[in-house]
Amino acid sequence: MSVSSEPRAADSEEGAAVVEFLGVSVLLLVPLVYLVVTLSQVHAAAFAVEGAAREAARAMVTADSSAAGAARAAAATRIALGDQGFDVDGADLLTLECSADPCLTPGATIGVSVRYEVPLPLVPPGLRGWVPLGVPVESAHVASVEDHAAVRP
Repeated sequence: MSVSSEPRAADSEEGAAVVEFLGVSVLLLVPLVYLVVTLSQVHAAAFAVEGAAREAARAMVTADSSAAGAARAAAATRIALGDQGFDVDGADLLTLECSADPCLTPGATIGVSVRYEVPLPLVPPGLRGWVPLGVPVESAHVASVEDHAAVRP
């Protein structure tokens, strides 16, 4: 084996490994970061609607009247979703179902359902009108009106 003391010719692909590494890293990291952001928003929304349904049911059964209870339930929904960073109107997401008429009859149950569609991040609002680009999250809770409560309209 002979060892040559002559300098080698410059390799035409010198530094290509760094460029390839950066290219592959960007191709893998951008979707991964997008997935993490999307999943964190869906998780926050799931946590928010679960709390909103529970608190809306509590607000409804402890109210003095059905109308006041519905308003308190909508406010509880708005606050619960607002705590997780979602700026929404609580009344639009809330569904109330009563087992008796009037709603706050002692021993009756009140079912509360909260449904929110989490928009995918970085999707323009105009595109959302054409294609449903959101993840729906829903939670329900049932609460009972106390048996010894007075009948309230």
